[in-house]
Amino acid sequence: MSIDTATAAKVAKLARIKVEEDQLPALAEEFNTILGFIEQLNEVDVEGVEPMTSVTPQRLKRREDVVTEGSQQARILANAPDAREGFFAVPKVVE
Repeated sequence: MSIDTATAAKVAKLARIKVEEDQLPALAEEFNTILGFIEQLNEVDVEGVEPMTSVTPQRLKRREDVVTEGSQQARILANAPDAREGFFAVPKVVE
């Protein structure tokens, strides 16, 4: 797969990155370098290799699942910049 300058311009627009017209060939070349590296990774034989989340074995810290003190609504909402009717008030995001 090869990225041309038109595709690089489209990716930059989708990423909301302003790229000057004279910079597009360099950006396309960078994309092609990244895709070349990914193609190299696709050649690696991973048959029989277990998926992992970290390069070092780890266990998540566990705690007892116990009921803790509840009814702290007033204390929690005291930290809110804006609280109304017992809830956090946030600005409207979707019109």
